[in-house]
Amino acid sequence: MGLKAVDILTSPRKEERVLGRVTGFREGATLLCIGGLHGNEPAGVVAIQRVLEALAPRREEVSGELVALTGNRAALAEGKRFLRRDLNRAWTEQRIERLRVEGHLNGQPEDREQVELVGAIEDVVERARGPVYLLDLHTTSGHGGPFTTFGDTLPNRDFASHIPVPMVLGLEELIEGTLLAYLGRHGIVGVTYETGQHEEPAAVDRAEAGIWLAIAAAGLVPEDRLPESTTGRKLLQRETEGLPRALEMCYRHHIEREDGFRMRPGYRNFQPVRRGEVVADDVRGRVSTSRGGRILMPLYQALGQDGFFLIREFRPFWLWVSYALRTLKADRVGGWLPGVRRDPRRPDEVVVDRRVARWFAVQLFHLMGYRIHEEDGPRLILRRRRFDEAEFVERGPTPERLP
Repeated sequence: MGLKAVDILTSPRKEERVLGRVTGFREGATLLCIGGLHGNEPAGVVAIQRVLEALAPRREEVSGELVALTGNRAALAEGKRFLRRDLNRAWTEQRIERLRVEGHLNGQPEDREQVELVGAIEDVVERARGPVYLLDLHTTSGHGGPFTTFGDTLPNRDFASHIPVPMVLGLEELIEGTLLAYLGRHGIVGVTYETGQHEEPAAVDRAEAGIWLAIAAAGLVPEDRLPESTTGRKLLQRETEGLPRALEMCYRHHIEREDGFRMRPGYRNFQPVRRGEVVADDVRGRVSTSRGGRILMPLYQALGQDGFFLIREFRPFWLWVSYALRTLKADRVGGWLPGVRRDPRRPDEVVVDRRVARWFAVQLFHLMGYRIHEEDGPRLILRRRRFDEAEFVERGPTPERLP
């Protein structure tokens, strides 16, 4: 997996929206790979190009289709995270509807990018001859190990499990408007894969390894006929040796440009930190951690609203517990807990009064596939994720037409 086309990591250029596709002779799933949703993260684009070049001559072995798209083409051409707004923070039903009706909302370059990207994804869904899987490729401004993150449904979790890197749960409760969450609500099984620091060549190798493993996981080519997946698995196991397998988000340090946020040097993904440790500075003074744990995605770039995240490890045993609870549909009796009530008009929501139901109630509903949807003082509204069914682990849901 030696580095090719390394110039794209340092010399931006404008890529086509559809980087390429490999269509098999037999029906099967579609694997959609997206690189460069942030314009200073070209490693995924390079990795996708490598895989397309290697797989295209072997299309007789493929069932289904591999499709590769470029994210923010305009920002990629300038090597910037974004030009006017973050393209991975605006994927809401309301914004997509407005874009359809009004076109380019404010004449911003990211409006044009989003309109084009929606159209390209719709074309992928319409062409699909089976379930659709998404691998959204990213890199981070800080160094450290690769990881995946995803909405915690059983099919998403199963898909992520084929890539042997740490799995980080709970990002969707701290960040709104991601492409992954939007497509997940419409039946696309997806994983965001962070492969390393923006400019390190190894980030391309890790991304390529993950793509080959995703090809096997989606069933496009059996793994025993895909030597690249075996090589990729060994690479990622070696790269993540000693890191926890399962972690959850517990804090996001939100920032605005006027905060003058500056991360202190030397922090890496998964580095342990103590409660009260000073990790950054801003216009108000020192920025310290509110709790102990591990740091994730420390910000070492000019643009972005995420200063850093704190995560904590949990035993993979709890993944098995949650699988059992969801398979047994244990949430049907969750409304009997003190301080928990259901709205009969919204069967996929529960309201938790934290003055009565202590934090264990939220943790229990997390295990059963619910996420925090809204906070209103002591009240929490938790909503069950769609397509969180054991039946979709084996065959994948049928993707819906995007609204």
